[in-house]
Amino acid sequence: MPTADRARTGAWHVVLIGVILIMTFPVLWGILTSFKPANDIHSLSPFSAHPTLDHYVHAITAWPVGLLLGNTFVMAAGVVIGQVLIAVLGAFALAYFAPRYRNLVLTLLTISLAIPPQALIIPQFLMTAKLGWLNTDVGLIVPQLGSSALAVLLLLQHVDGLPGSLLNAAKLDGARPVEVLWSIVLPALRPAIAAVSILVFITTWNEYLWPLLVAPRQIDTTVQIGLRQFETAEGTNFGGLLAAATLTSLPILIVYLVASRRITDAFLQSGLK
Repeated sequence: MPTADRARTGAWHVVLIGVILIMTFPVLWGILTSFKPANDIHSLSPFSAHPTLDHYVHAITAWPVGLLLGNTFVMAAGVVIGQVLIAVLGAFALAYFAPRYRNLVLTLLTISLAIPPQALIIPQFLMTAKLGWLNTDVGLIVPQLGSSALAVLLLLQHVDGLPGSLLNAAKLDGARPVEVLWSIVLPALRPAIAAVSILVFITTWNEYLWPLLVAPRQIDTTVQIGLRQFETAEGTNFGGLLAAATLTSLPILIVYLVASRRITDAFLQSGLK
């Protein structure tokens, strides 16, 4: 490699490392601070001379971490199952039957991505309250299924990429649509379904506003809302808050580390940003 190219590559690496450090600095600082004693919590030094696990012990024993993680997992899993089911059926119907208004449907799905979820929060909350779903798992899950447009578009591009001859051969053999979906489309969509599931799971796990509105009670809510327990009238327990935040981030961090390549591939193959 010429010297100029090596210098350019090295400069880009330095820039990328700098960007990564800037983006991860708040997270790393929070993790390091969670190991500081209470009297050293506001120190500007990133490391403590006397690191401690007291904040983690307090977070595990005095904070219902198991209950909140369970509630969050049920909500995230329910939304993933619902959105994937909607996306698979919607994408297959649009690709296989090619309805007359397919382009109109695709346009509406694309436009819906530009609508902020907060713009729909009031009618969704009123409808949830009217149905008596406040402080329930159903109330946490069902309204979030309305955000399935991205999943439908992602899977539709993969279904459209299947060889037409394969689907036509199945039709000539007399296969019913449900048999084509089950025997041909679903096996081919497994990587895409896995990627969509991971994306939806991460997004739902980090959801804050909707659980705050429909499930504010501690026994019904999620970890994002439960972290407010460390903010009292006497002040904020920063050590316990950071320790609890670190603990609750571990599941989603593990999911991302295991499937980061599939997440990247899904966006690159779909062309969505």
